[in-house]
Parts: sequence; structure tokens; C-alpha cells
Amino acid sequence: MRERHLMEWSPTLSIVLPVFKEAEKINEIIAHLRQQPNEEVEIIVVDGDPAGSTINGVIDEKVLKISASRSRARQMNAGAMRAKGDIILFLHADTLLPRDAFALIRDAVATKGAVGGAFDLGFDTKRRIFAITELYVALRTRLTRVPFGDQAIFIIRDYFEHIGGYRDIPLMEDVDLMKRIRKRCDSITIIPHKVRTSPRRYERDGVLYCTVRNLALQVLYTWGVPPEKLTKWYR
Repeated sequence: MRERHLMEWSPTLSIVLPVFKEAEKINEIIAHLRQQPNEEVEIIVVDGDPAGSTINGVIDEKVLKISASRSRARQMNAGAMRAKGDIILFLHADTLLPRDAFALIRDAVATKGAVGGAFDLGFDTKRRIFAITELYVALRTRLTRVPFGDQAIFIIRDYFEHIGGYRDIPLMEDVDLMKRIRKRCDSITIIPHKVRTSPRRYERDGVLYCTVRNLALQVLYTWGVPPEKLTKWYR
């Protein structure tokens, strides 16, 4: 794995989108991905709705549409199993990538030697209070090297398969994956460009509450509290 970084390498990219009842905006999301400059990527939409309500609405014929039982970890693993790219980008449906995101990911892996990483977190809003949360997340992520899923996690596909993919847990699957990478002392990079994620959950529950809750959940998980118990607090 490490030797490949020393050679000239232009890795291909697959995007896995785990979705549930996102039919109204799925085509907008896909169109946004297609607008990335000078890039051709594989897009895989994994629907957690047994009725296929989201994938049935996809109009882009190049998109790979599959179904999986509703669970973000299971859906992402199902998408990864079908992915053909050298790198897999796991993207939440409410997160938009920065311009040149694919080129930045390729550079992080092929040039800088990272096995995976994520972007800085940004919110799709002009409210100033969210700037504080963005700063906090930037500091936390650089100190811990444990980004969350809404920061658009990417990872080399062979490496992802080698470490067993996402654990089948109802919560903290992103934290668990990053901690396993850290335990192996492999490189996780944080690209200093912001994704734009929807603030709807923060606006609904409160910015301070969501920030403190997320920190508490991560600490409790690190202390060994089972994800099944943490899910009750998260929901």
C-alpha cells in the first residue's frame, strides 16, 4: 500500500451516497457532483427504503442504484462492495462538496500518502453562530484525526476492505472507522476546504445542544458505552 504512493498514481474515484426518502433532492445532489470540473466519477446511490423511493427517482442513467437494509453502515458497506474506484468517498445526502473536491482527494492520497481523510465542516447558512461550531470542529478534527461522516470521509478502497469496512453498528460507525485507522498508525488527512452541510438538525435541536451532544457521544463511545445505548440519546 505504502509503496504505491511512491509511484505516479492517478486513482479513480467512486462516490457512495446512503439515502432514505431523498427523492425530492437526489437529482439535484447528483447534478452537483457532475458539476465538479474535469472529472468523471462513479456514483452509487444506496437506498435504505425497501420501496426504493429514492433510487426510483434517479434520472441519471450512469448512476448505479442499489438497495440495502436501512442502516448507514450497512448501506455504505453495500455501496463499497459494488464500487470500482481506487478511492471511495462516502457522502451524506445533505452535504455539498467544495469545488475541485475530487482533485483534492486524489492529491491527498496519491501525493501526500494518506489512506483516507475528510474535509473541514461548513454549514450551508449565513448565521454567524455556526462559524463557532465550524471552528470547534476544525480544531477537534485536527487534534483527534477523527472526522465525522458529515465531513465527507474518503478512503482507499483496498485499505477499506482490508480493515473490514464499517462495523455494523447503529451509530458512531464513522468514529469507529477512524479510530481503527489511527490504531494502525496510518495517515488520516484533513483537507482544509469546507463541505457545506445542511444546518437543519442544528436549527431544530439547537446549535449548542447538538455540538455538546456530539462531543459527549464521542467521549462516551471512547469510554466503552455501546452504540445501541448512545442511539437513544442521538435520536
